Amino acid sequence: MKKILFFWKELGATFWFLPVLIISFSVLLAFSLVYLDNSITISREGWIRFFLVESSDSARSILSTISSAMMGVAGTVFSITLVVLTLASSQFGPRLIKNFMYVRLNQVVLGLYISTYLYCLLVLNSISDSDGYIFIPSISILVAIIVAVINIVLLIIFIHQIAISIQADKVVSDISESMFKQVETLFPEKMGEGTENEENVDTIAAVSGYQNRTSIKSPKSGYLQYVDGEDLLKIITKHDALLELYYRPGKHLVEGAEIGLLYSNDKWEEKEFEKIINLFVIGKTKTSQQDLEFSIQQMVEIAARALSTGVNDPYTAMTCIDNLTSIMCYLAEAKFPSKYRYDEDGNLRIIADTIDFEGVLDTAFNQIRQFSEDSPAVIIRMMEALTTIQKFTRKESHKKAVTRHAEMVFSSGKQNFEEKNDFDDLTERAEKILNLSSI
Repeated sequence: MKKILFFWKELGATFWFLPVLIISFSVLLAFSLVYLDNSITISREGWIRFFLVESSDSARSILSTISSAMMGVAGTVFSITLVVLTLASSQFGPRLIKNFMYVRLNQVVLGLYISTYLYCLLVLNSISDSDGYIFIPSISILVAIIVAVINIVLLIIFIHQIAISIQADKVVSDISESMFKQVETLFPEKMGEGTENEENVDTIAAVSGYQNRTSIKSPKSGYLQYVDGEDLLKIITKHDALLELYYRPGKHLVEGAEIGLLYSNDKWEEKEFEKIINLFVIGKTKTSQQDLEFSIQQMVEIAARALSTGVNDPYTAMTCIDNLTSIMCYLAEAKFPSKYRYDEDGNLRIIADTIDFEGVLDTAFNQIRQFSEDSPAVIIRMMEALTTIQKFTRKESHKKAVTRHAEMVFSSGKQNFEEKNDFDDLTERAEKILNLSSI
C-alpha cells in the first residue's frame, strides 16, 4: 500500500495527470448537461431569460468565442510556464524544476483552460436547428459562460503566482517549508534528555546463527527512491530471517551490484526473492520522499549558485544558511531511527543503512563553506549558524560534529580574510563555540 502511495505522490509532480483528470471531468460534464437540457424544459419568463440563450446563432457564437479564447490563453499559459521553468533551471538549478511542477495552481490552470475548450466544442456540436428540430442547450451554455468568468479570474491569480514564484526568497521559503514537513514526518520523536541512547549490537554474533547467506543484487541501475520498510519487515519475519542492507534511499545503484545480504536457515524460492526486490523502487532521478539529503542539496545548490562569480549574490546564500539552520536545530533534538529493526518479539530482522545527524550536517554546510571562501559575510553567517545549532544539540557526538564544522569555518576565514576587522568579527563569534587557543 505504501508503495502505491509513493507512486501516487510522484504523479503529483507531473504536468499531465491533474489536467487529464480535469479534461475527463469536463467531457462527462458536457454529456451530462446536454442530457439535462434535452430532458427538461426551462421557463424563459422573468429574470432568468437574461441568462439563457434563445437563438442557435447566438449559442454558436458564444461557444465559438469562448473556445477560441480559451485555446489561445492555454497556449499563452503553457509558454509562460516553460519560460518560468527555464529561468528556474538556469538561476536556481535543474533539480528545482520538479518543485515548480508540484505547484497545483499551474496544473489546474493548464487543465481548466484546455478542458473548457473541449467542453465548448462538445456542447457546440449538440446544437441543432435543421429539419424543424431546434435544440439549444441553454444550461450547458450558461455553465460555459460561468466557467469562462472563473478562468479570467484564474488567469490574474496565475500571473501573480508566476511573478512571485521565481523570487529567490520565495523559492528558498518553499523548499524550507517542504523540508520541515519532511523532517517532521521522518523524525517525529524528540530524543531523551541528556542520554546518548547509542545502541550497540554485535552484528557478527547476530548473523552467525544463520546457515545460509544469499546476496541480493540490484535489478537495474539508478537511484534508490523508496523502500517499503513495513512490508519488508513482515516478509523477513515470516521466514525467520535477517536482512542486512548496504544502501538507503538517495544512493545510486549499479545493475548487478550487491545491495544487501539475506541470512536464513531455509532456502528461499525465486518468487520470494522477487517479493523483496519489488519492495525497492529504483528510478532515474532522486526523490525527496525518503531522502532528506536531496531536499537539503536543493537548498545548497541555490546557495552555491548565488556564490558563483557570475551571480555573486551573498544575501541569497545567507538566506539559505538561515533556513538550513532552522532545519538543523530541529534535527539536533530529533530522535534518528536506529539502523536495527526488530519484529514484535524483539528479534533482530533488518540492519539498515540509515542517515545520521553528522551526515546531514556535512551535506548542509560543506559545499557552502567551500564556495564562500571569498565572501566574509557568508563565512561569518555560517559561524553564527553553527553557534545557534550548538545550543540545541544534546548528544555529545552531535556537539563534536558541530564543533568540527566551526573549526573548518574558522580555518577558512583565517586563510582567506584579508581585512582584519572581518577576521575580528569572525573571531568574536567563534569564541562562543570554539577553544581558539587550541586552533
